[in-house]
Amino acid sequence: MFTSQTPHVRAGRREWAGLAVLMIPVLLISIDNTVLGFAIPAISTGLHPTGTQLLWIVDIYALMLAGLLVAMGSIGDRVGRRKLLVIGASGFGLASLLAAFSTSAEMLILARALLGLFGATLMPSTLSLIRNIFADDKDRRIAIATWAAMFSGGAALGPIVGGVLLEHFHWSSVFFINLPLIAIFIPAAILLLPESRDPNPGRIDPLSIGLSMLMLAPLVFAIKHVMAVGADLPFWVSIVVAAAAGVGFVTRQLASSNPMLDVRLFANKVFTSAVLSNLLSVMGLAGFLYFGTQLLQLVLGLSPVEAALVLVPGLATSIAAGYAAVPIIARLQPRVVVPCALVLNAIGLGIIAFSPEHSVAGVIISFLILGMGIGTAEVITNDLILAAVPANKAGAASAISETAYEFGSVMGTAVLGGLSTMVYGAHLQTILGAGATGPDFETLGSALESAGAQGGRVGEQIAEAAVTSFDLGVQWAAGAAVVLALTAAVLTSFGLKGAGRLLPGSAEADGVDSQAPIEAEIAGP
Repeated sequence: MFTSQTPHVRAGRREWAGLAVLMIPVLLISIDNTVLGFAIPAISTGLHPTGTQLLWIVDIYALMLAGLLVAMGSIGDRVGRRKLLVIGASGFGLASLLAAFSTSAEMLILARALLGLFGATLMPSTLSLIRNIFADDKDRRIAIATWAAMFSGGAALGPIVGGVLLEHFHWSSVFFINLPLIAIFIPAAILLLPESRDPNPGRIDPLSIGLSMLMLAPLVFAIKHVMAVGADLPFWVSIVVAAAAGVGFVTRQLASSNPMLDVRLFANKVFTSAVLSNLLSVMGLAGFLYFGTQLLQLVLGLSPVEAALVLVPGLATSIAAGYAAVPIIARLQPRVVVPCALVLNAIGLGIIAFSPEHSVAGVIISFLILGMGIGTAEVITNDLILAAVPANKAGAASAISETAYEFGSVMGTAVLGGLSTMVYGAHLQTILGAGATGPDFETLGSALESAGAQGGRVGEQIAEAAVTSFDLGVQWAAGAAVVLALTAAVLTSFGLKGAGRLLPGSAEADGVDSQAPIEAEIAGP
């Protein structure tokens, strides 16, 4: 796809060892994004959260990541990316301990927020360090394929790891798995990763950080709120606040000669299309993992380990598809391959949406096809994102790419998870009447627990109604995800025109200054 204008030195053993080290924070972040999947039923019965609290337990992590990635990317450009990685890993370990020892829903939400805060210090440095470590085009693509495979594979691995742990241990065990990885990562990062900084970093701008959070948090709240109680005054106030903060954020970045986030990168249609593809495809994956893990356990009756094994073929396919994308893209244009990958996403999700009766085999096939599509699209779009901007903009591009990923994860849970919860609640009340309200019926886990406590014929009726309602909610959410995937396929088929003509480190697409100076400062460890 890309050809280099100047020869580059191929990577050696130290560079590939550095890549292996960088995969540890990628796995940490992506696994923690989804590891709660199989723990949701246990958390529902252990901490008794409301339906809204349960969504926040899942969402607050990715929301903090999305809101702070750009700010932390700017800080890493200034203080050093390796240094920020080490600081972030230490904080991530402490936050993991707090989450593991949570005794209430509120405490777990706080711990997950701190995990998101420190996770945001880890992610911006990974892709930008890859860009600096691997100068050769082919090496860089293999490195990005590995990064994407670990990211999407880790997202799928999270529920699998969670399922295995929950078969034998308390739900808090899903947070203890972070500690040995962090213990390995910190000394390895100091020894093997080069330090790098942007010689002309964007300034640390507290107002921009505040505006970005003020844009995202009210938006996610509004989505959850409207699906729970409808479009009332708090909903409209949240929308207005989010819109005003968004306008203020963009205006501030455009007015700055050295912005925290270079929004001018979005003038490049290839860059914008690749980012949009990431966001929408991750929305589908996050939604699938949110309702799919509950479907396998609470509806189809699998144990956590059995449910985890159902996802293994899709995980393996996602990783294999990421590496297969490297030779494929050397022969075919991105505007062909990426839309086709997104159509695969739609087909995988469509199996869940339009199956009259869900089955284990159907979920296996669905996730297999979904993994194939996401694994392919992630590698190509991340390569496009980095290649579409000058080298000195790699940090900003990486932060935007990862922000899109995390925001897609938030929106997948908020929109698709919220839609499934809304349909579940409405249909349950249709079957059981107005009495099917309150904490005992807000989640499928709590409803089944209530049915078990009720016992007899009444308990059986409640359980059957709850499962039927949840199943319908899953179909609606998966159908919405199909629409998102097909929309992304259409948009990228037009937006990626000319992507094959881009050169790494340059920006021939519109709106990007290809004469910008190359980031130069890369010091040894």
